[in-house]
Amino acid sequence: MMYETIKVDVSNKIMTITLNRPDQLNAYNRQMQNDFIHALDRADSDDEVRVVIVTGEGRAFCAGADLEKGGETFGFEGSIEEHRDGGGILALRIYELKKPIIAAINGPAVGIGATMTLPMDVRIASDKAKMGFVFARRGITQEACSGWFLPRIVGISQAMEWVSTGRIFKAEEALEKNLVSNVVPLGELMDTAVSLGREIADNTSAISVALSRQLMWKMMGADHPMEAHKIESKYLYWVGKREDAREGVNSFLEKREPNFDMKPSTDMPEFYPWWEERTFKS
Repeated sequence: MMYETIKVDVSNKIMTITLNRPDQLNAYNRQMQNDFIHALDRADSDDEVRVVIVTGEGRAFCAGADLEKGGETFGFEGSIEEHRDGGGILALRIYELKKPIIAAINGPAVGIGATMTLPMDVRIASDKAKMGFVFARRGITQEACSGWFLPRIVGISQAMEWVSTGRIFKAEEALEKNLVSNVVPLGELMDTAVSLGREIADNTSAISVALSRQLMWKMMGADHPMEAHKIESKYLYWVGKREDAREGVNSFLEKREPNFDMKPSTDMPEFYPWWEERTFKS
């Protein structure tokens, strides 16, 4: 399928989504939001996709919101009660994704360009990347659910320092403060991201990864380890009776590569998505 603002390639079980408005430094607009969410829906429905990688075309990852409307860019229509932040809609879709998602931050990632990466599972930056949560310098406030994600990733003090100053910082600082997990030369960025994706796709059960991804993200808001214990107990009981668990153990004992067949599109447990109902009892 052709998109207006992104490119999508599926190869060797990896979907690569490339933000593709290079003349505008991949600035984010409503069309990009719609295209991106459609691609994520495709990733979740296609069992040949095991991992998603997101990067940018040209010299930027994403320079933030498209400011083509000038001072009226953030003059939203409709009522305050009904308004929904577009970046937040994207972030929530990423949050619900069944597949692991890797940000390969090739260049500047500012505003929504930075916050859209927060619900992604791994962030790898090139040595040309810069990041910034510049909202206060534009007279606006945070978006894309970053008020929830950012302090959980880097801690409240660091989050407040970056947000209250709105300053741009280099990839090396992002690495030091644990916003990204690795910084590599630009020419090695995609190879590094793809290598990680292949490690996942070639060696793991898609069901196991999907369940674990949602377990860890949802437990970031839990107030007691008992919540994790209850969900993990259900997980283990359910997967222990399935073919992927038998294959995982047998392939290990037989010293061969595993051949996992279960599919996240059709084979998830009956209690998934468990966080929507909250029916678990002590």
